[in-house]
Amino acid sequence: MTHKQAPFGRQNIRPAVGSVLLCLITALYVLLVTNRMFWIKASGYFTAEPAAFIAFIAGISAGVAGLFILFSAKYVTKPVLIFFVMVASVSSWFNDQFGVIIDKEMIRNAAVSTGAESAHLITARFMTYVLLTGVLPSLVIGWVRIAHRPILKKLAYNTLVILACTAIFVAAGTSFYKTYAGVGRAHRDLMDTLNPVMPIASAVRYVIDAQRNSDVVAEPLGTDARRVGVVDKGKPRVTIIVAGETARAQDFSLGGYAKMTNPELAKRNVVYFPNTSSCGTATATSIPCLFSVYTRTQYSHRKGLETENLLDVLTRAKVDVTWLDNDTGSYDVANRVSYTYLPPSADPRFCKDDECRDEILVDRIDGWLNNIRGDSVLVLHQLGSHGPAYYQRYPEEFRRFQPDCRSNDFSSCSQEEITNAYDNTILYTDHVVSMVIDKLKQRANTVSGSVLYFSDHGESLGENGIYLHGTPYIIAPAQQTQVPMLVWMADDLAKAAGFDMACLAKRAAEGTYSHDNIFHSVLGMMDVSTKVYDPKLDVFAPCRTPSNKLALNR
Repeated sequence: MTHKQAPFGRQNIRPAVGSVLLCLITALYVLLVTNRMFWIKASGYFTAEPAAFIAFIAGISAGVAGLFILFSAKYVTKPVLIFFVMVASVSSWFNDQFGVIIDKEMIRNAAVSTGAESAHLITARFMTYVLLTGVLPSLVIGWVRIAHRPILKKLAYNTLVILACTAIFVAAGTSFYKTYAGVGRAHRDLMDTLNPVMPIASAVRYVIDAQRNSDVVAEPLGTDARRVGVVDKGKPRVTIIVAGETARAQDFSLGGYAKMTNPELAKRNVVYFPNTSSCGTATATSIPCLFSVYTRTQYSHRKGLETENLLDVLTRAKVDVTWLDNDTGSYDVANRVSYTYLPPSADPRFCKDDECRDEILVDRIDGWLNNIRGDSVLVLHQLGSHGPAYYQRYPEEFRRFQPDCRSNDFSSCSQEEITNAYDNTILYTDHVVSMVIDKLKQRANTVSGSVLYFSDHGESLGENGIYLHGTPYIIAPAQQTQVPMLVWMADDLAKAAGFDMACLAKRAAEGTYSHDNIFHSVLGMMDVSTKVYDPKLDVFAPCRTPSNKLALNR
């Protein structure tokens, strides 16, 4: 580093530094300051092989350094280095504070988040952290002067350094290949936390996918669909699907949770499925997946876009379908049915700061019921228990579990307060779903009603240092993948359509279920016959009279 003499004899206080050296210093900074989770995971995974861990450190450091030096060119170095530092800073905050991994699906989930939802994550501590670890280092990068070599010398020198970094990376990888291969197979999450490499790579993959899928047209599904069962010619069959948000099965008292979080549903003769798993750990994956004909292992984002879904099949069977949304959208599921996004209504009874409590969904049910003329399905998409601002998801009268966290910054709350706030959201969801059931009970003389509730995914509340959701499914904790599911059915509907609710309750308690069952179970509830219906995935099929089961396959 040198100081260049300024004009008129004044010394330039901005130090000059070689571009390669600046890249190396920046790479070292990023590795040391913004990769805490990465190094903690690596040290734990290589406990039995200290020599392999040392080589791993050398290889990763050389690889990142070589990557940074690739951008050592005039007019390019500073913008790219600043970009790398800012990405690493922001990503490391979510890594360290919530245990979040920034993969492609997390990028997809973030891309469709509402402004209000995103604002809950922008806390004073977040801004301070990014200022100290991102903005200030970026200002230093922008402040120093870069001393570039002549173009040919620069090209030769940079190539030599990059080759040296590559050699170290390859040597480290090959010297302990068996160890690295074993760790990689056992701990696929390790490299997903390397900043800023993986977040940038994930964003690139997301953009490529978005471009590739931008012109996809959904192929018809269930073109043979038709209604085959009639309960009462004067009473349409009406199913309300409540698609919950971020509710985890662990905190449902219907499933054995010690706190009474489901006092109202416990009185409404519902059948609860205590062992149910989700299709994903984020809404952007789970919602389109569970409404699709595909199982979790078959589903992909592209398949979801290029194939029509449950709502389309119902529509083909002359079932009227409506979607009311209080969350972040339908993720293309409701593209071809009646859809209303409620937050813009800013109804002062329920809404504040561009978000609404879920009672706004219940408030719209009577108007919808007044207008139905035949068999109908209504989807209510909840805001539910979405964090970190749990305290904003329920009104004052549902602060039953106290003290509850009244902040969107978990660091200002104890574990008990965070859990209490979350449990209050479950208590409020219990109330909302119970009101939905009551709305149908009130119309017992005019409709044959049923309610199906499930959550899209669960939530981590600090177990093993992980908060919120979105962890890659393969390594996700049970708190994010085990979700509540329940069904309520009017007595006249159960009797006329041949549903044995006692049988269903027994099978629900003893069996294992998942979002894979939703598509086929709803078709079964609505007596829709189609070749794409699979009775093996219909939770109701084993508990129906033979004549009703056969009708669906005719």
